[in-house]
Amino acid sequence: MKNRIQSLFVQALQQLPVETREKTDRLPVPEIERTRDPAHGDFACNLAMKLARPCRMNPRELAAQLIAALPDSPLIDKTEIAGPGFINIYLSANAYHQQLRDIVESGDAYGRQPPSGKKIIVEFISANPTGPLHVGHGRHAAYGASLSNLLAAAGNEVFREYYVNDAGRQMAILAASVWLRYLESHGAVFAFPQNAYKGDYLRRIADDLKAEYADNFVVDTARLFADLPADGPAGDKDRFIDALIARARETLGEQGFGQVLDFGLKKILDDIRDDLEEFGVHIDRWYAERDLHNGGAIDGALKLLRANNHVYEKDGAVWFRATDFGDEKDRVVVRENGQKTYFASDIAYHLEKRQRGFDLLLDVLGADHHGYIARIRAGLEAMGQPGETLEVRLMQFVALFRGGRKVQMSTRSGEFVTLRELRSEVGNDAARFFYVFRSNDQHLDFDLELAKSHSSDNPVYYIQYAHARICSVLQQLSDKGFDWQAERAWGHLERLHEQHEKALIVSLSRYPEVISLAAQNRAPHTLAHYLRDLANDFHTYYNAHTFLVEDQDLRDARIALVIAVRQVIANGLAILGVSAPESM
Repeated sequence: MKNRIQSLFVQALQQLPVETREKTDRLPVPEIERTRDPAHGDFACNLAMKLARPCRMNPRELAAQLIAALPDSPLIDKTEIAGPGFINIYLSANAYHQQLRDIVESGDAYGRQPPSGKKIIVEFISANPTGPLHVGHGRHAAYGASLSNLLAAAGNEVFREYYVNDAGRQMAILAASVWLRYLESHGAVFAFPQNAYKGDYLRRIADDLKAEYADNFVVDTARLFADLPADGPAGDKDRFIDALIARARETLGEQGFGQVLDFGLKKILDDIRDDLEEFGVHIDRWYAERDLHNGGAIDGALKLLRANNHVYEKDGAVWFRATDFGDEKDRVVVRENGQKTYFASDIAYHLEKRQRGFDLLLDVLGADHHGYIARIRAGLEAMGQPGETLEVRLMQFVALFRGGRKVQMSTRSGEFVTLRELRSEVGNDAARFFYVFRSNDQHLDFDLELAKSHSSDNPVYYIQYAHARICSVLQQLSDKGFDWQAERAWGHLERLHEQHEKALIVSLSRYPEVISLAAQNRAPHTLAHYLRDLANDFHTYYNAHTFLVEDQDLRDARIALVIAVRQVIANGLAILGVSAPESM
């Protein structure tokens, strides 16, 4: 609706008197906004006020010219000039009736925008494959998936990617942790390292490793731990785990250590994939960090930086001149021991995304990655890419409450609540919805009791109940022997004149605007709150009026309205990854 009104004003601009148009170098895009007070119309346009100064005209006089130049349209009932030069637009009843018809006839496509031609890659979750996904990762998953769906609905070509950090120190710690649990399963007794991963999931992986490789990796643990530096808390736990990893590589050999690492990595990745699939989160590509190393992408990025004179050597290491591009300090890309840094991998990965043809690189990262933005943007610019092609959305933390008490989480100690456990307790729908009901830049207190409740206080239940209620109405329609025909209903929509009906129709007409706004602001919570308000409008209407009346014309019109409500709720919930049940 908003776009149609905007199009009429674009045409009006072109039809202004020549002497008016010649006074300005560039005609602006008309801004159309919904009015806050229905007494002032449905939409308002401030175009006359924007043009007044360059055209050297009184804004009210310019508003009169714009109104005179508006093409005839059945959408507009009347226009008025208000205040210093606002144009208030009153839509005709027919405009809203046509909107209802569009909703029903468009079905699942209603609210989706035409193709924009823009290719966006959304990288999200990308949790280190060192253990199961926990409830914090779940917020990343729900937000990234919903945002991707929103961007696609807004007309963009969207690609969803998970970056697998399968190289580096954390993977070596994982391999050592799995191996130590494997040795325990063979009867070995020792103090488990302070800095190793300790979750029970490692015991299950170790048991599978034992089933696969029998005693192939069994060694004398006395020799394994001999002469190692002291572990924490009395010693240095980081120094100890690194020394233990080095001893494990020496004891097992690189091939054996690699087998243990790959076994643990595969088990955890398979679990993460299954978890996300069950959660309704689709990933187009699982991009392995190893592929960057093995495919030469990192070497290629460093070569490009050297060719552009953006690196230098100091203290045996290779440094990137990040400060030349606005970063707070220069960054090491190759350590003195010759190992490439995570930063080198990251900028190579983002360059590779651009080389794949993506216009926008949208990363969803944790709140602790704030400093990451400037340095990656600096790397892109140094390699000849526009810095604005990178966009980062930061996710604030999740606090999980059970029975009014906060649940502590720690991935290293193993004391954490997994996403799978959360889903099992509250269900996929409640988890997906609650994760996105609050803006990503705000901390989220996840109330388990509310998420499980069947009350109007639970927003996802309230919305789904509206959908189920409409399905029940349609079943009752059939049970009573009534029929409903769309073509018959379109001729009687003027019967929808009750205040509750008008409010509901206006709410429905806002849906495409909500999709555009939520996509533009990267804000799935905007859609979630809209659906909550729409459900409230419907429940209010349901409680105030009878739909299955004897008057066929009125009955047809009201059924058309509630079918439209059902369609918009289903469309919106689908974007958020939430089901639309037919009964509850």
